[in-house]
Formats: sequence, C-alpha cells, structure tokens
Amino acid sequence: MKSILVINGHPDPADEHLCHALARAYQDAAREAGHNSDLIRIADLDFPVLRIPSEFENEPTPEPLRPARDALLGADHLVLVSPLWLGTLPAYTKAFLEQILYHDTAFERHEQGRWPKGKFHDKSARIVLTMGMPALAYRLWFRAHGLKNLQRNILGFVGFRTVRSTLFGMVGEPDPVRFEGWFDKMRDLDRKAA
Repeated sequence: MKSILVINGHPDPADEHLCHALARAYQDAAREAGHNSDLIRIADLDFPVLRIPSEFENEPTPEPLRPARDALLGADHLVLVSPLWLGTLPAYTKAFLEQILYHDTAFERHEQGRWPKGKFHDKSARIVLTMGMPALAYRLWFRAHGLKNLQRNILGFVGFRTVRSTLFGMVGEPDPVRFEGWFDKMRDLDRKAA
C-alpha cells in the first residue's frame, strides 16, 4: 500500500473542469486499490505569491499550505493534475509549488557552497496535463518545454527520480467516448500506483 498525494492544479474552483474530474478519478481508484490517497485542490486555497528571493529563502511555509506541505512530505507518490496554459503551468499552480517547496521543505541541510540534496529522492511522481492542442503537437512541435521544466527543473531538482507524464490533448472538443477513455486511463494508472 502506498501513500499517494493528488494535487489538482487547476486554479478555477468551478467543478466543470476536466482536471477536477481526472483528479477525483485517480484518487477514487487509489482508494479502491487499497492505497491511502489525499486530494488537494489548489483552487480552494488562499495563499500569498512569493515576490522577492528572501521570501523563498527565509520565510516559513504559510499556515494555509502547511497541511499540503506535510502531505507531500509524507507521500510515497505524487500526482499533479493541471491544465497547460501558455505552454506551462498556470501561475497560481506554480506559486503553490514555490510556497510548499521551500529550502527547508525540499532540501537536506548542506554545507555552504555545496550543491543541495533534495529530500524527495525516494518518491515518484506522475504529471497529468490537459491542453487544447493535440498532445503529440505539444511533444513534437513545441518540444514539451513546460513539462520538461516541471519534470527536471522542479520535481527532479528537489529529488524526485521517477517522474512520468500523461498528456490529454484537444480537451476543448467534447467527446464523451474519448473522455471516458481518459478516465479509464487515470483509474488504470492508479491501480499501478504510477
């Protein structure tokens, strides 16, 4: 049994968004498979945006985000579900990650001048992105720069060694059969806890 944290990164709390349904489908399947699974909707959280480097380096995690930080530290597997906006995460989703991945949360204490070691080296992650364009076009034509940044420069930097991705494209064109296939895929991913 794994402890799985699902972060729904859609910044709009309105329930009709596909990200909300995909996150719930993953969490429901995790629980049915016997895993301990928590779901955090960043749209329901109110927190400040970091503006200056000293806030990132020296300020404690804001009170409203401490349960999210603690859940991330305690999870074996992270699932981040988010829309793709302008080729990357929405600003509020990125601000959330900045707030919970402070130095003390994300890195082991290290000697001055040495490269920091991420605390999440024993954890895995899955990134699920929805987008208006075809997923293949995002990967091939746009080279998935926003996804690669999240995989390597954010999650990889804080220690995640295994970071997989799932992309759902053309989400603006309603297709119940295709959408149900996506929900089946989310449920199948969770049965594997991957």
